[in-house]
Amino acid sequence: MPAYALKVGAAFKDTEAMHHRFRGSPVVFAVLALLAGCASEPRLPAGRAAPAARIEPAHAETSSPTGNLSAAAPIGRYSAPAVSGDYAGYAALDRFITRMVQQHGFPRDYLNGLFSQAQRKTWTINYMRKDSKPGPPSPGSWSRYRAQFLDETHVSRGLAFWRQHATALRKASERYGVPPEYIMGIMGVETAYGANLGNHRVLDALTTLAFDSPRRADYFAEELEKFLLMARQERIDPALPRGSFAGAMGLGQFMPSSFLNWAVDFNGDGRKDLWQAEDAIGSIANYFAVHGWRAGEKVVAAAELKGNGSPALETGYQTRYTLAELTGAGIFPARPVDDGIPLSLLRLRAASGDEYWLGLPNFYAITRYNNSTYYAMAVHELAQAIKVRYD
Repeated sequence: MPAYALKVGAAFKDTEAMHHRFRGSPVVFAVLALLAGCASEPRLPAGRAAPAARIEPAHAETSSPTGNLSAAAPIGRYSAPAVSGDYAGYAALDRFITRMVQQHGFPRDYLNGLFSQAQRKTWTINYMRKDSKPGPPSPGSWSRYRAQFLDETHVSRGLAFWRQHATALRKASERYGVPPEYIMGIMGVETAYGANLGNHRVLDALTTLAFDSPRRADYFAEELEKFLLMARQERIDPALPRGSFAGAMGLGQFMPSSFLNWAVDFNGDGRKDLWQAEDAIGSIANYFAVHGWRAGEKVVAAAELKGNGSPALETGYQTRYTLAELTGAGIFPARPVDDGIPLSLLRLRAASGDEYWLGLPNFYAITRYNNSTYYAMAVHELAQAIKVRYD
């Protein structure tokens, strides 16, 4: 959700078709994805999305006497004796500011001035009030979800991006053990390789969700805290970055907490900039490596069912079975798999009927980016489609 960025497309009410970005991952959470069964925030028309521009500091860098950038003066000429504007008089915001002053050394006048610029996002508040308890996946839901990402636009853009950044992708693969196509798969599903970065100011998004949201306010207040720390650390004016309505940022849609934990300066320029391709590539690869990616191993294997009925076993990315348990229930891998690894039994509700797959450990690693069977399978299939075209 490094986390999130909700993808809009057809509005599904299927649990497996939802992106769940309420956690510390990029997502990425990219965060909240598909509370009402959508696939993301509204997207700009093709060709009109904000470019993946580098965010530059507002003025010259200053640092603390000790040289510690984390304790440096924050960027931006903001100062006010009290918060004005949309968030004037918010007791919860006042407490938040006091905590940022006491725990992290931010100047109170600076934060008063900054939050005087924050704008309440009414659309976001209304969206968060929608019912977030969809039913189980409906017949054909996988086919509809898949169609959002497995199209010529995503594959051709991915091919062009790979060719342009082949050196960085190869370097990331060698360093972290993650194949280039899976880094590409994440970027394709999250932002179509930078075409759909989101047009919400992160400051507005996180302030709204932290102090006006009916759900998960504590989570978003924590992300707002991490965002301010991130902006100070990277010498960014916090009023400038734009991302998803839930505050996910960059080509990989990392949430601020994911940025602080797993973003890397992959191009060696001294800054972590997830709006820049090389840093985004390295950060996604690092995220996978930290979350259990196994170099050289496959992601899924097709499952064959003995008989015509549905398996009696529970399905989902979170399930764990031994090969013996699966074969004992009449479920067999279409190709050999290691009988010493945990396997997930996956059900994809395709238009032509249900498909069953076995998720290997690397499939589970993809779900650490976004807790959804459909999401992880879309990343996998897009990755394979791009690789075939690239080869």
